[in-house]
Amino acid sequence: MTARLPLALGTLVLLVLAWSAIAPFDRLTWFMETLPVFIALPVLGVTYRRFPLTTVLYWLIAFHAVVLIIGGAYTYANVPAGFWVKEWLGLARNPYDKLGHFMQGLVPALVAREILLRLGYLKSLAMAAFLSICVALAVSAVYELIEWAAALALGQGADEFLGTQGDVWDTQSDMFLALLGSLGGLMLFGRLQLAQIRQLAASGGVIDAPQSTVA
Repeated sequence: MTARLPLALGTLVLLVLAWSAIAPFDRLTWFMETLPVFIALPVLGVTYRRFPLTTVLYWLIAFHAVVLIIGGAYTYANVPAGFWVKEWLGLARNPYDKLGHFMQGLVPALVAREILLRLGYLKSLAMAAFLSICVALAVSAVYELIEWAAALALGQGADEFLGTQGDVWDTQSDMFLALLGSLGGLMLFGRLQLAQIRQLAASGGVIDAPQSTVA
């Protein structure tokens, strides 16, 4: 894989990020919601030559970044596309934040799986899948703790960041969506990711790659 795809996706994410920074609904909320993007982009840039990721993972990370940025620009409770889905399905609230939490499970799970397999920490694909789901749920739990800390520190000022929209079970449903995202990601993209890991191994980009065809 050449650097063209990561560079193109990174440029796209930066353009969307620049657009979102022009006039976000709430500047503090925008910063807190997009902070993971500000962290991930430099890390991916610095590690690209030494540890390039699979193509499917770059695409998914870029999509997740855009989801975060749009949520930061409008706040999750006010994303226009979420209102369309709300009206279409007859929901009581804007569901856009649930897409964010679904991706919050999907992407970390596949990132964890790729690291575990490529660096040779595990040979068993089943154990790699199990631990990847555990990592995704841990990320989700940490994010919910951050939201709790923000609520304590900012009081009403954290309402837009929390985006609970009056749902007393918001934390639980967020973590459940992360679980579904991790499971869905492994089922939908597991075989493709493994095939691309083997391609990287053939080109010298992987320390080792499992020979099992079980995703």
